[in-house]
Amino acid sequence: MGRGDLTNAEWDRLESFLPRGGARGGRWSDHRRVINGVLYRVRTGVQWRDLPERFGPWETVYKRHRRWSADGTWTMLLSRIQAAEDAAGQIDWDVSVDSTVVRAHQHAAGARVEGGLKSSKGARSGDESGRSGVAETGRPSGGGGQIGEGLGRSRGGFTTKIHLASDGRCRHLALVLTPGHYGDGPQFEKVLEQVSVPRIGIGRPRTRPDRVLADKAYTSRKNRRYLRRRGIRHTIPERRDQQRHRKNRGSRGGRPTGFDAERYKKRNTVERAINRLKGFRAVATRYEKRAYVYLGTVTLAALIIWLRT
Repeated sequence: MGRGDLTNAEWDRLESFLPRGGARGGRWSDHRRVINGVLYRVRTGVQWRDLPERFGPWETVYKRHRRWSADGTWTMLLSRIQAAEDAAGQIDWDVSVDSTVVRAHQHAAGARVEGGLKSSKGARSGDESGRSGVAETGRPSGGGGQIGEGLGRSRGGFTTKIHLASDGRCRHLALVLTPGHYGDGPQFEKVLEQVSVPRIGIGRPRTRPDRVLADKAYTSRKNRRYLRRRGIRHTIPERRDQQRHRKNRGSRGGRPTGFDAERYKKRNTVERAINRLKGFRAVATRYEKRAYVYLGTVTLAALIIWLRT
C-alpha cells in the first residue's frame, strides 16, 4: 500500500456501496486499485498519463473518474459516509459558509461548446468498454463555454470559485462551483440547498442546520429572510453601511440584527475546511476542462477528509 492510498478500514467503509459489475454482466477492474489511482492524482496533481504503473492503465483510471463524476457516484459515496456519521451523532450542525477562489491552469480552458462528450459505449481502453455500474453516461446536461464550465476571468487568468458549507468539525456538507468572479452572497441559498444528509433507515434527509455562521459577504436582507423562512438561527455580522441605512430609516428600518461575537469565533472552521481541501493539489489548481469532472475531484477530496477525520 502506497502513501496516501486507502487503508483497510477506509476501504471497508466504501466497498459495500460501490457498483458490483457492468451493465451487461461485464467486470470492472479492481475498484480499490482504480480509486487509489484517482486519489494519487488528486493528491499530487500529476498528469493522468504520468500515473505509476501499479494503478493499471491510466485510461482506465481517468475514465472511471470521469464516469463517476458524471453519474454522481462520488457524491453518493460522500452522502453514505455523511449518513453514517450523522447516525453516530458525529456531525456538529453549527454550519459555516464561505468560498475560495482556485486558479485554473491554462489547459483548463478550451472545452468544446457544441454537443456533449460521446458516450463511452464501445470504448476499447482498459475495462471501460461501455460498462457502468450505475448508468451509461457521457456528461451531465448543461455546461459549455467559459461560464458554463465554471471559468471566470481575472487579472491572473482563469479562476473557479468553490462555495462550500462545513460542519463544526471542518468537514464539507455542500459544494458548489461558479466562475471565479461570481459573488458570494447570491450563492448562499444554493449552497444551503445542497446540504442534505440521508438518514439510515426510515426518514427524510436532514437539510436544516442548527445554526449558520457566515461573514459580511452574506449579510443581505434576502439571505436573512431565507434563513427566517426556514427557521434557521444565524450569526452573520451587519455591514456598517447597512447599519447606517437602517438607523436613517428610523422605525421603518426594523430591529437590529442579533449578533453573537463569541459564537462567531467558531466560523474559523470553514477556513480550516478550505485549507484541508486545498491540501489536494488537483483541487488547489484546476486542470480539468469540464466543470463536472472538477467537481468530482473536489467531491473525492471531501470524501477522503470525511474518512480520515
